[in-house]
Amino acid sequence: MLIKTHLAITLFFILLLLPFVSDKVIFIAISLIATYIPDIDSSNSKLGRKIIFRPLQFFVKHRGFFHSFTFLFLIIFIFVIFLPRISLGFFVGYASHLFADSLTISGITPFFPWKKKISWKIRTGSWIENILFFVLLVVDILLIFRYIFAS
Repeated sequence: MLIKTHLAITLFFILLLLPFVSDKVIFIAISLIATYIPDIDSSNSKLGRKIIFRPLQFFVKHRGFFHSFTFLFLIIFIFVIFLPRISLGFFVGYASHLFADSLTISGITPFFPWKKKISWKIRTGSWIENILFFVLLVVDILLIFRYIFAS
């Protein structure tokens, strides 16, 4: 998936969970940042293009360990212990990225190192992804208006 679609999906989950979150600003910010992180293993991604992540890309393949719930659960375990205020936001952003990539043809290996992949039929950058993005954008806008006018 393209980053715009990842952000639209993450925003959808943020807006669904927002009424149940006490620290709303931190939750939103961390969720949106976390949706970028799984792609640090790709030199084509926004973060992966940064020189600091290039050495990492020699050791891991794209949609490998960083695109797994195995990695996510390890990180969340550490965050719950040491940084509990950001753990839910990080989980939502990262998990929504994994969910979105599981909808693509390439899919993900959800429980690395097991090789079993989950995938679906959406080709990254295709017209189907663009329709998904547009629908999510409309739904996100409607949810934002609901929060604005419900207050």
